[in-house]
Amino acid sequence: QVQLVESGGRLVQAGGSLRLSCVNSGGTFSGYSVGWFRQAPGKEREFVAAISWVGGKSYYGDSLKGRFAVSRDNAESTVYLQMDLLKPDDTAVYYCATSLKRNPLYARAYEYDRWGQGTQVTVSS
Repeated sequence: QVQLVESGGRLVQAGGSLRLSCVNSGGTFSGYSVGWFRQAPGKEREFVAAISWVGGKSYYGDSLKGRFAVSRDNAESTVYLQMDLLKPDDTAVYYCATSLKRNPLYARAYEYDRWGQGTQVTVSS
């Protein structure tokens, strides 16, 4: 059973970096694609990044590639989101989610069936 737990969010100054972690407390991520989304107050949930189960290919939301990087560890137990050159606009609750589909539409939230509770990232100017 998939139970996702995100961590690593905190207050950081603009220009700084954070690494978020997503752990499946019910096991590993073997067989799952994993996505990261974020939601700021008053805004819709936004696709951030995803990593595929097949081939470990990564995908990114518009304008985030180059600042954000998604990866998974060799034991398939943790998925990371490295965020660099953070901006105040990156302030949001960040969620990880899993999909059992072999080739999901990675940027679409409805493709994911399990979600974590989220971790707050706040970037001060």
